[in-house]
Amino acid sequence: MPDDAWRQHFTWFMWIASRLTSRASDARVDRVNASELDFHLPLELIAQVPTPDRTASRLLHYTRATHVIDHKTFSDLPSLLRRGDLLVFNDSQVVPARFTLRKITGGRIEGLFVREISTGRWRVMLKNLGTFTGDLHFETEPAVVVSNATKADDEYEVDVSTTEPALIVLGRLGRMPLPPYIRREKDRDERDDFDRQRYQTVFAKAAGSIAAPTAGLHFTPALMTRLDEVGVERAFLTLHVGLGTFKPIATDKLEDHAMHVEAYSIPHETADAINRAKRDGRRVIAVGTTSARVLESQPAGEIAAKSGETGIFIYPPYAWKHVNAMVTNFHLPKSTLIALVAAIVGLDEQRLIYAEAIAFRYRFFSYGDVMFLE
Repeated sequence: MPDDAWRQHFTWFMWIASRLTSRASDARVDRVNASELDFHLPLELIAQVPTPDRTASRLLHYTRATHVIDHKTFSDLPSLLRRGDLLVFNDSQVVPARFTLRKITGGRIEGLFVREISTGRWRVMLKNLGTFTGDLHFETEPAVVVSNATKADDEYEVDVSTTEPALIVLGRLGRMPLPPYIRREKDRDERDDFDRQRYQTVFAKAAGSIAAPTAGLHFTPALMTRLDEVGVERAFLTLHVGLGTFKPIATDKLEDHAMHVEAYSIPHETADAINRAKRDGRRVIAVGTTSARVLESQPAGEIAAKSGETGIFIYPPYAWKHVNAMVTNFHLPKSTLIALVAAIVGLDEQRLIYAEAIAFRYRFFSYGDVMFLE
């Protein structure tokens, strides 16, 4: 059977299968359970490194109006967009938040920076600290000492013997906070510098995230220029991605899940660009779930420039107020992110898309491939 014919046959088969096996019909979509967002992913499809060229990632293009899936390369994105489309990016910069401490006895403690309370006072996560109460020193700079580790919920508040801001210290001593499914050695190696470059968008400028807004990782300055040439507009907002983005849904019913809260900011020029696009009937396309969450946190109607926090959890059924389409990576099973995808395309369609992505050997998660859902 020719490749194109096989692909159409496979897509049609998966469409029928998803309809027959769905445990939540359209009439009862308000009863989506976390288990319905689960799927089996072969481990070899979890991307450990990105493609050599950011725009060389594969792009799964899904059109909601026709239920058609096309297989492209991310460099094809400009040809899939319309003149006047507005792409909304998250310009948050990932902090090199991972660090290693040593006990006086030589024992190793792995840490993750959460936020700076004040100069020299940090909120962190420390792994395997136990009941140790002495001083700890940074592995690569012993003069910087951590002390007074006080347990605060599941984290610690610590004193750091420096007058430098946390971002300066971590810029020198930290490593990128790659998610645990990306395997790296405990000790630094040549991939540290690589990850500092590639686990960061090319337009990042507002430091504060401890995970990358991964949909933006696929864009390059050259691609941005091509988008300009075809009349696609862009705007930027900021949402600092926190640990909660990796928190699995632990409840059976989605509405019982306690969503994490993250800080965001919408500049005046971005609010104006979105409002103009909406008045003109042009599409507002969220680049990533983080941008989508910021936009959908705003009231219906015109968007105002503001800073605040959002704990919005988007899952089906959901009436979208501002976002018309989305660019996003492939997400973890039973996560709040895959629930958001199901909210924009429908639960059955989300299953279909992911089943096809697995069948066609797409690369998953942070360093993986990408979807355009319109």
